Amino acid sequence: MDFQGKTIVITGASSGIGAETARLMRLAGARVIGMDRNEPMLTLDGFVKADLSEQAAIDAAVKQLPERVDALCNIAGVPGTAPADLVARVNYLGLRHLCQRMLERLPAGGSIVNISSILGAEWPQRLDLHKALAETPHFEAGLAWLAKHPVAQASCYQYFKEALIVWSVTQSQTWFLERGVRMNCVAPGPVFTPILGDFVQMLGDERVQKDAHRMKRPAYADEVAPVVAFLCSDAARWVSGINLPVDGGLASTYV
Repeated sequence: MDFQGKTIVITGASSGIGAETARLMRLAGARVIGMDRNEPMLTLDGFVKADLSEQAAIDAAVKQLPERVDALCNIAGVPGTAPADLVARVNYLGLRHLCQRMLERLPAGGSIVNISSILGAEWPQRLDLHKALAETPHFEAGLAWLAKHPVAQASCYQYFKEALIVWSVTQSQTWFLERGVRMNCVAPGPVFTPILGDFVQMLGDERVQKDAHRMKRPAYADEVAPVVAFLCSDAARWVSGINLPVDGGLASTYV
């Protein structure tokens, strides 16, 4: 993959999948601008410190980004051990708002890649709810909808990953047809990142043990990053509106 002359914005660039994606794409020639609430621990071409749970903070961060961006990788996220309101804000509402704000800066041929999760696979069971949330036009409207349709703490991570998949898929074709901008999701299974322990705590020992025999091991972050990069590349110029599992075959064991 060749990213010479391309400018890429990566949220969550300070650790885990975000850091590995930033490293990979810089090696392929990209100019990488990181966004994170934590200072980066790797070389970047630019960095914007931002709290992605607040609309005003996202708007302020966008003002610091280049006028043209070739791809946006939304990799930042919080685990389900965080309060449900924060999970909603960071993993869904803030991500969506950033996409909406950055759309005008993406040229035809540009790409958005969102990190969903294998835990979002049950979205068809709540499709009507997820489509209703997807139809809310902006951050504050989404908060108002969620106030009327509260999400339980125990299932909030799964719920908002499902919601992200539905929004990404239903919105993608409109943006592709009207602007030539592609949007896709990457759905990892368990990954060795700083928040893996939070996911084990969130799922509970029984669920973890039940799934353990279904896979060889959790992924390494550098096994997910190339898939994110591929979806940003010109090689994926006709790929839009998909949710691509990167889980070592875990999802296949449920068929």
